[in-house]
Amino acid sequence: MAIKYFTKEGLENLKEELNELKTKGRADMARRISEAREKGDLSENAEYDAAKEAQGLLEMKIARLEGDLGNARLLDESKVDTSKVMILSRVKVLNVKMKREFSYMIVSDNEADVKQGKISSETPIAKGLLGKKVGDVVDVVVPRGTFTFEILEISNGGS
Repeated sequence: MAIKYFTKEGLENLKEELNELKTKGRADMARRISEAREKGDLSENAEYDAAKEAQGLLEMKIARLEGDLGNARLLDESKVDTSKVMILSRVKVLNVKMKREFSYMIVSDNEADVKQGKISSETPIAKGLLGKKVGDVVDVVVPRGTFTFEILEISNGGS
């Protein structure tokens, strides 16, 4: 499995989700299976089949999260180099054509949240900005065309 990078907050969220699934999720699933089993002949019990399938999906998700946790590396936001755009950088850009400023924090894929301005390092915009410096003008190809961004500011993601 590949190494996954997390902020302190993201790692805590992963641990909480995993704990929730292993405790409440498994307990709820056992209850569903038990209730379905009580309804009679298992060979013709669609509710039982659905509960067993859901249980399998739950266990797959738990295994995936355990794998992510086992390969997790904590990123120290205080040590982010602000001379260039990196994962955990907060970057303020000017969309040259639209004459509008945008601010993005570049995070690992599992922590992306567009509503909070956190974009995955795997997105075309992030890939186009990574490694660039203040003052650089970058053409970024996205599905809707090409955006030209001027990098105005790079800061620590926590600031």
